[in-house]
Amino acid sequence: MANLKGHIQFYLSRVKAGRLREMWRQTLWIYDYARRYWLAMILYTLLGLLGTVVSLGSSFVSRDLVNIITGYQAGAVVKTFAMLIGLNVGNLIVSQISSYASSWVGMKVDAEIKSDIFSKILVTDWESLTNYHTGDLLTRWGSDASNISSGVLNFVPNAIIYFFRFVSAFAVVLYNDATFAIFAFLGMPVSLILSKTLMNRMINNNQRSMAMGAKMSGFNQETFSNIQTIKAFDLIGLYVRNLKQLQQEYISMRLDFQRMSIWTSLLMSTVGLVVSYASYGWGIYRVWSGAIDYGTMTMFLGLSGTLTGALHNLTSLVPSVINLTTSAGRLMDIVEMPREDDSKRPEVEEFVRKYREKGIGLTLQDVQYTYQNGTKVFEKASMEARPHEIIALVGPSGEGKTTMMRILLSLIPVQGGETQFWAGAPAETPGFELSPGTRQLFSYVPQGNTMFSGTIAQNMRSVKEDATDEEIVQALKLACAWDFVEKLPDGIYSEIKERGGGFSEGQAQRLSIARALLRDTPILLLDEATSALDVATERRVLKNIMGDEVPRTCIVTTHRPTVLNLCTRVYAIRDKKCVVLTEDEITKMINDF
Repeated sequence: MANLKGHIQFYLSRVKAGRLREMWRQTLWIYDYARRYWLAMILYTLLGLLGTVVSLGSSFVSRDLVNIITGYQAGAVVKTFAMLIGLNVGNLIVSQISSYASSWVGMKVDAEIKSDIFSKILVTDWESLTNYHTGDLLTRWGSDASNISSGVLNFVPNAIIYFFRFVSAFAVVLYNDATFAIFAFLGMPVSLILSKTLMNRMINNNQRSMAMGAKMSGFNQETFSNIQTIKAFDLIGLYVRNLKQLQQEYISMRLDFQRMSIWTSLLMSTVGLVVSYASYGWGIYRVWSGAIDYGTMTMFLGLSGTLTGALHNLTSLVPSVINLTTSAGRLMDIVEMPREDDSKRPEVEEFVRKYREKGIGLTLQDVQYTYQNGTKVFEKASMEARPHEIIALVGPSGEGKTTMMRILLSLIPVQGGETQFWAGAPAETPGFELSPGTRQLFSYVPQGNTMFSGTIAQNMRSVKEDATDEEIVQALKLACAWDFVEKLPDGIYSEIKERGGGFSEGQAQRLSIARALLRDTPILLLDEATSALDVATERRVLKNIMGDEVPRTCIVTTHRPTVLNLCTRVYAIRDKKCVVLTEDEITKMINDF
């Protein structure tokens, strides 16, 4: 009585702590995926139930075969033995079909769930997403999503199959000899006692294991992405030591988990042996006393293993639930973050279709922005950019140039002030405010090397799938990149390695600019995009861009003032505002450079 009261108090404390409530919320989240695959789950369940029925049929035939042999009924041996072989072959076939169907459906569900979560991650609020390390995101998207897909397909069907297997075997035992039914429940008290201790340990171990997996994934990803820097600073020894330390932490954690598993397994195995030997002893006694025959005893011993196995499988679903809900919680952390609102996309597309030939400009008035960490970057900042203009943003590093680019691309939302796109001139054709849907107005060349592995042509066509070779070559010429691309053995079909490998920084920047120009959008953003070019090439690229017939609006950020005399207006970011520089100020900046 005291033990029962202790268990009730334990589970009530879990409810009060919110653990079970949180697990229930995670279960409902998983259900949203599970209900999409109910046909697959039904198929998997029916195959499992069929396998159980065939297995029970084999038990009956085995009983009859033993009775025939011990009763020397030679005439029926061949027929019964043939039935036994047929049932076992049937069980084997059902098992293989079930395994194949499970693998096929499992891979399909895994791919669909990962695709769905992948798309949700991509539309998650950018600043919120940057709170997570790339390695952690990869682990959540990979391992945790696979856990969900496996659980969606297997958990409910397996619960039904194991329960049916236990109930059906128990019913057969109860029908033939009720005394044997007692042995089916001998291990249950031990399982109940263990559940109180194991539940918290399982949850903690799963969380620690996934967190450590994410940590190691992040370390490996960063290391392999920065091998050049590691070599340049002679940090190989440090990184090897750091890896060994992480590995030692992982091994220590896994051994701790393994020790718990060993003690649990030993205890459960001991209970299983006690139940099995007790069943053997009781079966021998019942045969000796004449209550049952040899065949029935053989069947009972086989069903005893089935009962114990089914009960063990049902018990093992508890850690499966914990593992599943832990993965669900980690994914919910990501997919339940604020998402971007792309509802204005059709409206923007229609506006571009109608007014593209006029060119599209934009106005920012009294814009404010503060990052989530409390860093205030803009307070009542205003600027304007018109078609056929190059607008420059200058200022010390860290003052807000890149933040302004993020605002323009709606990676971060303005927190005050007004934004307005328009066609032709500001008062002529007013349009709409900044939103994720307005990204289609921009071509963007960020800082650093942003080329993807693949051919030059594949990189170009990533922004315009139907681009012809001639269009690609023309964009390369505008970006002053054709002079080195045409000398390559395969031209535009030459391979680019990961992170732009095989090309200098200046060449990679010109390829990035060409890709942005090929997209052919009304507004071009260049974020320190010419920093790796010599001054002459930088000026030539900007002249080519503005000499193009497209009524393009161009906004550049730069540390180098050498191209400022090409710009229509120059804004300096000062005191969290955008201030228009006078010609004298621009001239002084150029002379002081």
